[in-house]
Amino acid sequence: MIINVSKAKANLSKLVDMAYHGEKVIIAKNNLPLVELVVHKPEAKRKLGLLAGQIKIPDNFMDEDEEINAMFYGGHS
Repeated sequence: MIINVSKAKANLSKLVDMAYHGEKVIIAKNNLPLVELVVHKPEAKRKLGLLAGQIKIPDNFMDEDEEINAMFYGGHS
């Protein structure tokens, strides 16, 4: 169903119910489709540790690198 904004304002509850029950609801302005009402799907919670045991971080990961320091702070590498 395509409905113009002015009619959508007056029938919002009905349109939300229709979208909730699976009907395609598109809101238009000047007969130009703008948005579609869709049922909200909550995002799944993030799962921490998905790559546990699959990545090896080197022991020197946090050590400074002279070449990188030279790029950021100037000087000779």
